[in-house]
Amino acid sequence: MISKLPKLKDCLRNAHLRSIGLLGNSVHMVHRAGPRDKIYFKPEEVKAAIVTCGGLCPGLNDVIRQIVVTLEIYGVKKIVGIPFGYRGFSDSNLAEMPLSRKMVQNIHLSGGSLLGVSRGGPTISEIVDSMEERGINMLFVLGGNGTHAGANAIHEECRKRRLKVAVVGVPKTIDNDILFMDKTFGFDTAVEEAQRAIYSAYIEAHSAYRGIGIVKLMGRSSGFIAMQASLASGQIDICLIPEVPFNLHGPNGVLSHLKYLLETKGSAVVCVAEERGRLDFLQKTNATDASGNIIFGDIGVHIQQEVEIGFPADVKYIDPTYMIRACRANASDGILCTVLGQNAVHGAFAGYSGITIGICNTHYVYFPIPEVIAQPKVVDPNSRMWHRCLTSTGQPDFI
Repeated sequence: MISKLPKLKDCLRNAHLRSIGLLGNSVHMVHRAGPRDKIYFKPEEVKAAIVTCGGLCPGLNDVIRQIVVTLEIYGVKKIVGIPFGYRGFSDSNLAEMPLSRKMVQNIHLSGGSLLGVSRGGPTISEIVDSMEERGINMLFVLGGNGTHAGANAIHEECRKRRLKVAVVGVPKTIDNDILFMDKTFGFDTAVEEAQRAIYSAYIEAHSAYRGIGIVKLMGRSSGFIAMQASLASGQIDICLIPEVPFNLHGPNGVLSHLKYLLETKGSAVVCVAEERGRLDFLQKTNATDASGNIIFGDIGVHIQQEVEIGFPADVKYIDPTYMIRACRANASDGILCTVLGQNAVHGAFAGYSGITIGICNTHYVYFPIPEVIAQPKVVDPNSRMWHRCLTSTGQPDFI
């Protein structure tokens, strides 16, 4: 048995190191994920808890299932789910949910989360108080940047109280905006499901006289879904993402190009990431959600209302957001979720805490949570992938 719960900074100097590439001029080294020869916890003394926070994402049930299955393989008997995010730690009306392999065997066949999701919740001190009262010494947190910030704060509070608790994150964001990671679970499914909306927009636009189809896809601070979905479909004429500024009006604006497309092709399809609403609606919509995220105005509706190109156009607007994120994971995401869930448990039993599991440069590794939440990952406007998208759409610069 390992004598003490290791700090990740100390672990990084030990075996199983892996280079994950360059950030600026520095090489980052992190632990390869996987089972270890020695484990820190005695399985019979473990009470593990799983919590899912934020919004829905394809693959949540897959990860829950695999964490439970792997815990049972280690010999853990006490596994519980915390209902409805962090709020489940403090709401007396929400009882923890006992979990077993039998209970979770088929949950991956459905979308959503068996445990439910929510934003916000109690204070970090209240969460750790609840964990102490319940005897939880392994916590698996599924969520995005905000949720991981909370997980890291829980880890630090446990260290402050000298509690032997492993806090392990599994990055959950449909937007694929977690730093350093090749991709996060749910992203492939989102790109695949977005094809249905894009195809519908194309048919509507192509079948109408001077038809325009507008599809708004998720992407609060990054345009990965919009970019990849546009590339995959081959039917997009204009792709708008948060990382690349644009003008709607003017001789070089989006509307001017739409007019050109209708005059030359007879129809046009636009794909826009939701965050683009910041440009036109931030002053009108200063509200935030329970996680502190700014609530943007609807850029798709705005473009639809602003289409004035000198002659009538038939504009159809499709927002498949909630249809996409409520889907069950596809095969690619199912595999990713399985490996992430397994390695999350391996990391916890190795005695690591304050870490999250992800795939980087095709390798599964453990990251210190502060590193991956420092800032969101965004599309590089100078990257080959974005230029491939521009080649596919044929769109000009809208500046």
